[in-house]
This record gives sequence, C-alpha cells and structure tokens, in this order.
Amino acid sequence: MRKLIIVSAPSGTGKSTLVRYLLSKKDLNLEFSISATSRPPRDGEQNGVDYYFLTPEEFKQRIANGEFLEYEEVYENTFYGTLKSEVDRLLTEGKNVIFDVDVKGGLNIKKIYGDRALSVFVMPPSIDELRNRLEKRGTETPEAIEKRLAKAKYEMSFAPRFDVVILNDDFDRAKDEAYEIVKKFLEK
Repeated sequence: MRKLIIVSAPSGTGKSTLVRYLLSKKDLNLEFSISATSRPPRDGEQNGVDYYFLTPEEFKQRIANGEFLEYEEVYENTFYGTLKSEVDRLLTEGKNVIFDVDVKGGLNIKKIYGDRALSVFVMPPSIDELRNRLEKRGTETPEAIEKRLAKAKYEMSFAPRFDVVILNDDFDRAKDEAYEIVKKFLEK
C-alpha cells in the first residue's frame, strides 16, 4: 500500500528545500502532490509543475464541487489547496505522495489518511532567524514579512499535533533526519 508524507512549516523554514531533497532520493519512490492556488505565479513558476494556478472564482467553484482534500484562504481571495484528483492520480501510479502544505491542511490530510500518512513539522530555529531568511529572499515587502512572521508564530503552536517535529537549525542534519524518518515510515 502506498503512503503519504505531509510536510508543513512556516514560510521560510526550509520546507520546500527539504521536500525537494526527499524527492531526489529515488529509493523513497516519492512523487510531489502539486497544490492549487489562486495567487499569481512568481517568477519562474509554471502551471502544473509548481502549482495549479486558478483564478479565485475557479478555486471557489472547485470548493463548491467538493474537489479538495483540504484548502485554506490564507489571505483574502488567496487560496491554497490539495486536489483529490491529484492525490488519487499519484497513488494509482504506484507512488508514495509527498505534500508541501500549511499546518491546517497537513492536519486535515493526516485526519483523512490516518496511519497511512506521516505528518512532519519543520521547526525554524527562532522567529529572528526566520525573519533573516525571509528578508534574504528579497521577494516581499517588510509588511508582508511581518504578516508571515505573525502567521509563523501561530503555525508553530500546531507542531505538537504532528507525528514528527524536525528542527531546521542545520540543514544537513535536518535533511538526514528527515530522510531516515521517512525511509523508516515507508518500510513499515
């Protein structure tokens, strides 16, 4: 039976980099579940590769149709969600599915799949370090960074509800720890 790996963390924690690392490990047979979003693409992002980009109206229609495992309106008219059809497609192809989702979405997916899913929370070393990482990206205004930091503090309060918490204070150690945890779970 194929399994699901749910990775959640505040923005800037290294979650996406960690997911890319796990995807590079061919022995794990992981395939990325592409999320849908109503936000516009960032530079270099491609529809069907990074996200399924939908208009807010299309997103709301798919919500009404019951097409999402989970979704959230992160900011007004900015939705993120996991399409049921995407997960079903990957499982049917015989892949283990890995998710890069927000904390509430991650917990919802875990609730649906139970023991078939492993929920992993990636913890930043501190809010100050998170601020440094977001500022170094250079992609957002100071106001947007403050919004993300406030959200990060809230999201960190959910960490105890995840199966595993990995502290990302040293990326090499965090990726090795994540690999070992995921490998062990998939072999069960």
